[in-house]
Amino acid sequence: MGDRNLMIERDAGIVTITMNRPEKRNALSTAMMSEMIGALRDVGARKDDRAVIIAGAGPAFSAGHDLEELRGRDLAFYRHEFSLCAELMRTVQAIPQPVIARVHAIATAAGCQLAATCDLVVAGESARFATPGVRIGLFCSTPMVALARAVGRKRAMEMLLSGDPIDAHTAAEWGLANRVVPDAELVAETRKLAIRIAEASPLTVAIGKQAFYAQIDLDQARAYDYTMEVMSLNAMASDAQEGICAFLEKRKPSWSGK
Repeated sequence: MGDRNLMIERDAGIVTITMNRPEKRNALSTAMMSEMIGALRDVGARKDDRAVIIAGAGPAFSAGHDLEELRGRDLAFYRHEFSLCAELMRTVQAIPQPVIARVHAIATAAGCQLAATCDLVVAGESARFATPGVRIGLFCSTPMVALARAVGRKRAMEMLLSGDPIDAHTAAEWGLANRVVPDAELVAETRKLAIRIAEASPLTVAIGKQAFYAQIDLDQARAYDYTMEVMSLNAMASDAQEGICAFLEKRKPSWSGK
């Protein structure tokens, strides 16, 4: 299944959304971003979809915005374009299912932003990450939002001001990637991680993902106030009680999603 710019596969609760503009290195055109937002919202509404993998077809994960679309436009277009990109990033984090970026080759500019926005990143050893907009006169201002939250201020500024790429192992060291695997094992290792996540209660995962992003920018006192309430309500859920009982009774839990 899929739209014009995407391939969408479902298997055992794992949804793989593959950006399918290989001839453009999966540049994030207006159409592709709109289709991705729709696809992610569709996933978010499905109870049987347990985890999402975002990947790129062909020689790159994503080279960022489609520069051909950005040439010679008016202010209204640029505002719409970058607003749409921000909406895509918010949607990645708003849906209840965890979203994993499967990054090979290059993830640059808005492609780096997309990877940094995903809940998890698995990178092949050949992967490179960069925010090179400064080199063409268009600073990566919206990508910096996700990048700075992933790697911190000084490292983000180095990437943003130099435009130089970092390799996969540096990305993992800096917090932009969770793990680095041999290129030949990238697909299998990413799927293995998704399946592991899908073993948990979907309700519990959804509660945890929402709470993570809600508390991350709060001060410590407010974060504890918020998460204590979340955890108390979580403890009342059927799946929490089932999980506790299953652990004590040394059996596999049976999740109801309630």
